[in-house]
Amino acid sequence: MQRNKIGQLGSCQVQGCAVLRYSDDERPGRDAQAEPDTNPNLKGIFMRSILPGLLAASALFTAAPAFAQDTDPPAAVSVSGSATVTSDYRFRGVSQTDKDFAVQGGITVTHQSGLYGGIWGSTIDDYVAGGADQEIDLTLGYKKDLGGTTLDVGAIYYVYPGAEKITPGLNTDFIETYAALSHTLGPVNAKASIAYAPKQNALSVGHGKEDNLYLAADLSAGIPTTPVTVNAHVGHSIGPSYLTIGNSYTDWSIGATYVWKSLSFGVTYVDTDKALYSPSGKNVAKAGVFGTVGISF
Repeated sequence: MQRNKIGQLGSCQVQGCAVLRYSDDERPGRDAQAEPDTNPNLKGIFMRSILPGLLAASALFTAAPAFAQDTDPPAAVSVSGSATVTSDYRFRGVSQTDKDFAVQGGITVTHQSGLYGGIWGSTIDDYVAGGADQEIDLTLGYKKDLGGTTLDVGAIYYVYPGAEKITPGLNTDFIETYAALSHTLGPVNAKASIAYAPKQNALSVGHGKEDNLYLAADLSAGIPTTPVTVNAHVGHSIGPSYLTIGNSYTDWSIGATYVWKSLSFGVTYVDTDKALYSPSGKNVAKAGVFGTVGISF
């Protein structure tokens, strides 16, 4: 997400209000032709600390079943995770890395009741959140199968460590609630979701506490007899708030993912209907293509 409060700092130019924090999902996108890495030191630290830990955890949890008996009952708690390198981190169509590379990773713990919690992090550019170089998302949710349709509800707390120290008095952390319904029919999965961030200071664009509403629809389909999945997304953000460009804007994307064992390789085209400029002069809401390489466990 973007939190350098574009629109609130004079170094950024926006059509209307501000928005500089942008996931995709699912939580999490990218642009082709990424420029040279502008944050080598941070990304190096991330690669040396967080990523090795995730890879070690991957080896631990993927090896664990070898010690279990086939007759053992399913575990009440399961752990999953991922580590990803992407050529551009897009959140709802807007680049959080000035169209540059990002290193990301996360872990989710799920109980058989449907309750789950997770932590996910990414490197970001310092214009997103008052100088912060990383985003950490803390999630708590509940998922329930309703006769073939899945209900997923929860909340995400977005944290930008260090922003308040770099820019004294700047409030960048915020919470967003969400709800989604998804249904799978054969190789096709369709999902409709809504995310609402209640009024809070971190979303202000100069008019006190503000809120934000995001509506989205996603469609994905596995290509039969292949390890390839294609997907499409459209979303609409309604403000004004720090999460919108002006009063509202729309983002969309289309992509494909190839899976080989625990590795995945993706390519996505993403675009929006507005323009938003970073301090470097780049239109970070402009159409682009980005690629990802990830490992999951």
